[in-house]
Amino acid sequence: MALPSTITYEKRDHIGIITINRPEAMNSLTIEMLLGIEEAFEEFNKDPEMWVAIFTAAGDKAFSSGLDLKEAAPMLTSGDSLGFDDTTKRQFSDVFKPIICAVNGFCIAGGMEMLLGSDIRIAAEHASFGLGEVKWGLVPLGGTHVRLPRQIPWAIAMQLLLTGKNIDAQRAYEVGLINEVVPADQLMPTALKLAERMCRNGPLAMKTAKEIAVRSLELEGGFVLEKALGARVLSSEDAKEGPRAFAEKRPANFKGR
Repeated sequence: MALPSTITYEKRDHIGIITINRPEAMNSLTIEMLLGIEEAFEEFNKDPEMWVAIFTAAGDKAFSSGLDLKEAAPMLTSGDSLGFDDTTKRQFSDVFKPIICAVNGFCIAGGMEMLLGSDIRIAAEHASFGLGEVKWGLVPLGGTHVRLPRQIPWAIAMQLLLTGKNIDAQRAYEVGLINEVVPADQLMPTALKLAERMCRNGPLAMKTAKEIAVRSLELEGGFVLEKALGARVLSSEDAKEGPRAFAEKRPANFKGR
């Protein structure tokens, strides 16, 4: 397995630690990085000695600020699938082993979408969460519209989707988006302690429990709908104007078409 330098995969006993490593760019995600994350999780998923994953990121400013818009926006708005052609597959939707997400800093846009594909979430006190795509005339297409309203109350999900405003770690804990808030220096020790505790459980039982829970949600139809309806936004004039305004650091001039 040859991963890009911006994605690392460490095996520690039965725990796989997958780390986004681009802190100088707020761990924003290039296409190469997305494919690297997918490859790392595929390796974790097929290894019978790996029972629990910890998904985290380097640095203390961001888990991930989402897609690198300078690279991704032209591809998205031209209808490119960014290398992911299966309309029913979203982040980790076929990984039934437990995933712990350890969030240090901003977890927004695509970072938030990846969080929603995890199972247990630990956040540093200064972490924040949000979906800012609407501010740039875009919509998140990583399964968020399907997963988020199932994971937190409807009104809070709509607030995140429709306003583009972030919420802090304490609020995320209050609404059930994350499991625990800890001091930054305790983030990885807490995640590792939890993973080690889980590794004392039966791995087949944990994997099966998650698979039953995930499959019973029947998310696939929603993923297809999200991609189909999202395509009309990404093909709009607004979707071209938003990223252009972002790159030029100015307010967007949307036309609603």
